[in-house]
Amino acid sequence: MRVTVDRDLCIGAGMCVLTAPAVFDQDPEEAVVVLLDEQPPESERQAVEQAVGRCPAAVIRLLP
Repeated sequence: MRVTVDRDLCIGAGMCVLTAPAVFDQDPEEAVVVLLDEQPPESERQAVEQAVGRCPAAVIRLLP
């Protein structure tokens, strides 16, 4: 599994951080998503999938 984010389109809602804190963080200055782990372990798949679905700006992509 590989995760990508588009920081330029992120609106800083923080749903990804709340849903998958091992994979996402939020930049304290810009308030946009920070990808902590581009290739998280399979054990994080469910949390990442939920983060993808909860992102109001749809900036998170989950790739095989």
